[in-house]
Amino acid sequence: MSVVVNFIVGLWNQIVYAVSNITVFDVIDILIIAFLIYKAVQFLRETRAGQLTKGIIILLGLYLVARWFKLTVLRWVLAVVFNSAIIALAVIFQPELRRMLERIGQFKVGSGQLLNSEEELTKIAIDSICKAAGNMKDNKIGALIVFERETQLGEIINTGTVIDAKPSVSMVCNVFYPKSPLHDGAVVVRDGRLYAAGCILPLTQNNNISSHLGTRHRAAIGMTENSDAVVLVVSEETGNISIACNGKIARNYTAATAYAELQDKLINSSDKESQIPVFSQIKRVLPKFGKSNKNGSEGENNEN
Repeated sequence: MSVVVNFIVGLWNQIVYAVSNITVFDVIDILIIAFLIYKAVQFLRETRAGQLTKGIIILLGLYLVARWFKLTVLRWVLAVVFNSAIIALAVIFQPELRRMLERIGQFKVGSGQLLNSEEELTKIAIDSICKAAGNMKDNKIGALIVFERETQLGEIINTGTVIDAKPSVSMVCNVFYPKSPLHDGAVVVRDGRLYAAGCILPLTQNNNISSHLGTRHRAAIGMTENSDAVVLVVSEETGNISIACNGKIARNYTAATAYAELQDKLINSSDKESQIPVFSQIKRVLPKFGKSNKNGSEGENNEN
């Protein structure tokens, strides 16, 4: 018993000593490491790295087993694999690493302020998508467009096809053209680009939503119930433009009013939150709690 007590006391003394001697630079060091770990985990979840990491862990386990039981040939083979792993990972993850480095470099100085070019790309995407939505509204072409925000939509993207295209009116209209192979699914907009198309969204489980709302609108509501995404919908039946956010849907937008609404939700709101650094960092790290009222607004027409 005394051994356990001595161990606990010794551990406590070490903790007190470490805390009492901590400096500002130590805190900065810890925060940087925590941020890098967070980004690494985010990278693993969002790319193929997640599955490959599992494979690497299995190979590492085999290597330890081979070393323990002195399996010379197996240990030699695995050692060769690990020696070339860094080069192999650089080749395999070249697109992901390139995108990550581009995002790190997407900052520029102008007018004495640090401006994020990601915001400019989002504005361009909103403009192109709303103009395309106006064209599809006139021609009654159905569309479902998801704007990714803080919640990463890797699982949704994996259900579709990655296109990673620059947004334009013609590109958006071509994706949702009725004879297009990707027109039935949703488009996910990431970092101001049309990142994936033909994606499958979860339908809302809310039974209080009007029966007049079709599958596209239910998918839009369901997507915003499970994430902080903003979803634009164009009805194939009526041509109405709707916007879903936080489990609720608002309808009867024009191309101009939809542009103003998306600008407010995707850019203006993020600007207000970014003015509070602590809130911004907590929002990035902690999961979203408690969605607000999840009842979509009811419609008079049956829409898809």
